[in-house]
Amino acid sequence: MTIAVLFGSFVLFLLLSVPVGIALGISTLVTIIYSGSVPIEFLVQGLTTSVDNFPVMAVPFFILAGEIMGKGGISERLFRVANSMVGNITGGFAIATIVTCMFFAAISGSAPATVAAIGGIMIPAMVRQGYDRTFSAAVVAAAGSLGVIIPPSIPMVIYGTSASASIGDLFMAGIIPGLIIGAALSGYAYYYTRKKGYKGNGEKFSFINVLKSIWDAKWALAIPIIILGGIYGGFFTPTEAAAIAVVVGLIAGLFIYKGLKWKDLSRVFIDSALTTATVLIIVGTATAFGRLLTVEQIPNAIAEWILSISESPIIVMVLIVILLLIVGCFMDTLAAIIILTPILLPIVTNLGYDPIHFGIIMVVGLAVGFITPPVGVNLFVAQGISGVSFEALVKRIVPFIIVMTVTLLIITFIPQLSLILIGK
Repeated sequence: MTIAVLFGSFVLFLLLSVPVGIALGISTLVTIIYSGSVPIEFLVQGLTTSVDNFPVMAVPFFILAGEIMGKGGISERLFRVANSMVGNITGGFAIATIVTCMFFAAISGSAPATVAAIGGIMIPAMVRQGYDRTFSAAVVAAAGSLGVIIPPSIPMVIYGTSASASIGDLFMAGIIPGLIIGAALSGYAYYYTRKKGYKGNGEKFSFINVLKSIWDAKWALAIPIIILGGIYGGFFTPTEAAAIAVVVGLIAGLFIYKGLKWKDLSRVFIDSALTTATVLIIVGTATAFGRLLTVEQIPNAIAEWILSISESPIIVMVLIVILLLIVGCFMDTLAAIIILTPILLPIVTNLGYDPIHFGIIMVVGLAVGFITPPVGVNLFVAQGISGVSFEALVKRIVPFIIVMTVTLLIITFIPQLSLILIGK
């Protein structure tokens, strides 16, 4: 009955359009009052101790870095690099958009931020190039999901703290899967644009132009190198790397590219603070929710139920992937990671899966939720930028969902794709 109260009240609040963080907190409070198994202070402790954590400090810094990059003129330079590389081939603008999202993902850590920063530039540009507006919005929404897969990644930080796993290893493990997903999305974009007859930008490929665009965007492109190189070189932690990303972004935006003005900083800090507050509320309430699950021994019951279906590792992992895809449709990614990690991690480790590998599986599986209705955040951001109807965008996004799902299965059953860069 306690399980019914906890999940029933949570679903009810979601149906009433209560924000996810608040719904998690209220459903936890209702269940505590109903069961009486823990004091009400249990909720307060979850809210405070979950964010009183050094690795979690990386979250506001990465959010701020993403805001600075998005408003500092860096997005345009990243597109010039991508366009100089692939803009001349069939469907070049669509592929260049995906590549630009991959570049921006390597400095933002957030999927919606990637969609907002790149979509504002690329959707109108693709339309001017003759592309269908709905397809243009779908490309940006799908490629924006790479914001949480290609490091740095805010969900990877949260998984690392929840699973007591190395955040640096998670960042490295996400590189190859992110590149594979980007290539798969580009492959579909090429197929679709060739079918529709969309051409390239008409310019001849020039290695000199590529080098010039790379040099112009060198500060933006250097950020992921600084982050990962610094972490693995032992110079700083992921949290310190996030702070350094902010400093480099400010220098590039204010003094080098000059796309960011001093008067813009107040709005950048306010937007970052609002986003950070929303994220940390979700982290706090989801932590309390997850701890209550543990107290009521719900993870053990769910684990036993999953294992009772089949003893085959392949079938169990397929079931877990399906669960992640379903949960991603309805729940915020960070909340889902905090709640599901203590439930699923013991199952997969018993099957022989590495915690780092499973972290990538979880992040990629839940990242598909950014482009699946009813609460796909990337869809709403892309819709707001493009002005297309939500229904039309959902229809056009389906092939991208299929591509990402197939790629997820490949990543799940070929662990070397995630583990080779960390020597496992």
